[in-house]
Amino acid sequence: MTILCLCGEEHEWKLIPAYADAFRRRGIQFFCVDAAIPFDASLDDVLRTCPDKPSAIFHFESAHPLFPIGLERSEIPTFCFHSDTYAFTSRRIKWSSVFDQVAVFHPGYVERFAAAGHPGAFLLRWAGQTRGELYKTRAKWLPTLAAEFRTNDWTRTSTLEEVANIYRRSRIVVNIGRDDFPQDANLRVFEVLASGALLITSLPSELTALGFQEGVHFVGYRNPEEMLPSVRKYLNDETARAAIAGTARALALAEHTYDQRVEQLLQRLKQAGQQELAPARSWPESRARLAALDFFAASGLVACAATQFRQIAGRGFPETLRGLSLLSRAWLKSVLAR
Repeated sequence: MTILCLCGEEHEWKLIPAYADAFRRRGIQFFCVDAAIPFDASLDDVLRTCPDKPSAIFHFESAHPLFPIGLERSEIPTFCFHSDTYAFTSRRIKWSSVFDQVAVFHPGYVERFAAAGHPGAFLLRWAGQTRGELYKTRAKWLPTLAAEFRTNDWTRTSTLEEVANIYRRSRIVVNIGRDDFPQDANLRVFEVLASGALLITSLPSELTALGFQEGVHFVGYRNPEEMLPSVRKYLNDETARAAIAGTARALALAEHTYDQRVEQLLQRLKQAGQQELAPARSWPESRARLAALDFFAASGLVACAATQFRQIAGRGFPETLRGLSLLSRAWLKSVLAR
């Protein structure tokens, strides 16, 4: 069995290598495309690079915006993975419509995709930065925590191995999410839960929708001012800290590892079979190309977007007008970025 991944492991450096390893442990070939393939290559051209006919095609949100033309007509089941599902927009729905299956990483979004017309969405379940408008709370409170307690050097970027060692040495890890989605049960919190460190995170949290209980598997805070007293409390109460952290670790390792996620994906692939769930399968070619144009324009690939526009222009007034608008905005954005 072969899985074809439309980007390299280095293009989503935390998520894809872990999935690739989990598939390979099962004897499944996880083949990543060559980075030299044009972003708007045809699906047939991409498939010719794969040593064996794949059983499924995976598309991850990544730094490699490959979007093969003709995905919506694939005879092979296609999956896309929305790790940042909370960035839910009509644009993402349009892109997702060319895939049969949509893996979402946040509770509640399966229903939102279904309401938007995609029947193939399913919940897959699953250290950060301080720069930018979305991380003001983190930027404010990390120095405060570092002034009160001994912490790792949060001012520098760490490798995967370094992050693992930090968690291994830590008794407590404080999670401060994005300001626009503080309830996020992100990859970091699962790494902490599995490490044996005590997780302190904001409430409400998506963790409660995934089987974890506040006070049993993690400690919550509703206001950032509560973080310091909570850290101090559990540093001084090793019995309580170890009990919560141990209970969390047992649940995380039992139900939330990459091996379990791969098993879920394989079961999904088996159950779906050859069901053609992608809404775009019933679209006219011009509408499918408009979705590709939209994707390329958002990714800053003006030349790829222009190629799609030439295939759309004149094949329908609404599609031509929409394509021209998207292409114009992408071109203007590229000019201003110079």
